[in-house]
Amino acid sequence: MEARAVARHIRIAPRKVRIVLDLIRNKDVDEALAILQFTPKAASPIVYKLVNSAVANAEHNYNMDRDNLYISQVYADEGMTLKRFRARAQGRAAMIRKRTSHITVVLKEKEG
Repeated sequence: MEARAVARHIRIAPRKVRIVLDLIRNKDVDEALAILQFTPKAASPIVYKLVNSAVANAEHNYNMDRDNLYISQVYADEGMTLKRFRARAQGRAAMIRKRTSHITVVLKEKEG
């Protein structure tokens, strides 16, 4: 059985989120939360809330034991891109892409 939580249209680039996600992949839930709490990245509080949400989903919806949960999958996909223009010299304009992310956390129970 697996429990999941998804955050969609988060206004941070997937490339920046993946740096944080790589730190917690295949870790116990409590260890992952401790890592996220002390990681000085903009994505850390977002992922922290998402892991807590996945834990709550596991406990409430599937009656899983929190002590046996670990992060089996965690990934950030690209969401829609907001396009903005910045004025440049001599009447030109440059495109700015404000990227968004869809972050998914999947928890499973340890066997045995």
